[in-house]
Formats: sequence, structure tokens, C-alpha cells
Amino acid sequence: MTGPKTNERPGTRAMVRGFQMSASKARVVLNLVRGEDVNTAREILAGTTREAADVIAKILASAVANAVTNDGQNVDELYISAAYADEGVTMKRFSPRARGRAGKIFKRSTHITVIVSRMDEERLERLRGARTVQAAASRSRRVASSRRRADQQASFNKREAAHEAQAELDAQADIDAQAELEASDASLEVTESDAVVSDWTHKAEPDVVDVTNVAPEIEAAPADEHEDTVSDDTTEETN
Repeated sequence: MTGPKTNERPGTRAMVRGFQMSASKARVVLNLVRGEDVNTAREILAGTTREAADVIAKILASAVANAVTNDGQNVDELYISAAYADEGVTMKRFSPRARGRAGKIFKRSTHITVIVSRMDEERLERLRGARTVQAAASRSRRVASSRRRADQQASFNKREAAHEAQAELDAQADIDAQAELEASDASLEVTESDAVVSDWTHKAEPDVVDVTNVAPEIEAAPADEHEDTVSDDTTEETN
């Protein structure tokens, strides 16, 4: 027994006609997302590098928009119920070959159709349970990550505080050393100035002569000379 016809399948559809690509290339990508929910299909298409993934993602977005706008469906409850690619018009071209022959070139096209439908209750329950578990795991990862970042920030703050305290101690030690050096230089300058002043004072003071000891000698000298003179005169007169 064959399934329903293509145009009789239930759900909301979107399609593109005459896309310049072979149907076989489009079917490779459609096989990846067929039967998946809309969010998972978007992730698969975003991670696929084939050219057909871009156009199929646009068709899927159009189908979801039609379901939400026209049929009032919820995006989280939709899945891809059908996705197929039919062959379109094939353009025939020829390229010249040797001896007057011609090579055939077939430029194929395809009609891509994507149909989205609402999931049944059983599948919705499983999906909701999986999403709940995933949300809890994601929340646990976020909490662990935030705690780890908080611990790293706290340790970083402690290191910064220790560095700042050490820097302040070093700066205070430098200030104290500079003050001691300035004090020693000032005391040395004072000592040198006192020495210079004392030398200048010593040089400026006149030499003091003890007159008490010199005076007798000065007084005694003329007496001796007079005595010598008198004695000489007396000797001459005697003679």
C-alpha cells in the first residue's frame, strides 16, 4: 500500500521550485533533517557545509512561519514530517569536442518541499522531559562556571591586594630611606659648615703675644748696653 500523495500530506508546507541543483544533492541534506524537531533541524543545517543546507534552512524557516502565522502552531511543538526533492527542468547545453563532435551538458534543477506538523503527545512528553533535563544540566554548568569565575576573581583580588600592600610597604621603605639619607646629608653639611666657620674664626683672630715675659728682656737690654758702654769708657780713661 502506497502512502499519501505528495500534495495530500498533512501539515504546513513551503517549497521552492526550479532551484539550480540536482535533486540527488538536495536529498543528501534532506535525509539529515527528516523527522527531527524544528530546533534540532536548524542546528543540523547550521553545521552542514553543503550548498543545499542554506536553501533548505530558508525553506524550513518559511514553513515554520506559515505554521505559526496561518495555523496558529507553537514553534517548539513542530517537527519536519516530510521533506523531499523532485527533479525539475533540465536544460541541455553542448560543448565543442574534437572532429566536429559535441559534448552534452545537463543543467539540472529541483523542486524542494518541506512540511512541518505538530508532534503527538507522547513525543511531546519525551521532548519536554529531555528539554527539562537539558535545562537542568545547562543550569548546573552555568552555576559551576559562575562559581569558578567568582573563585578566580576572588583569588585575583587577593593577589592584587597583596601586591598593592607590598607596593605600599616598598614605597614607604623608599621614603624612609630617602628621609634618612637627606637627614645624614643635612647633618654632614652642618658639620662641614661648622668646621669652615671655626677655621675662618681661627684665621681671623690676631696672634696674642705674652707681654709679661717679653717686657723684662726689653727693659734689661738697654741696661746691659749702658753697662758695656760705661765699662768701655772707664777702661779707656784708665789707660
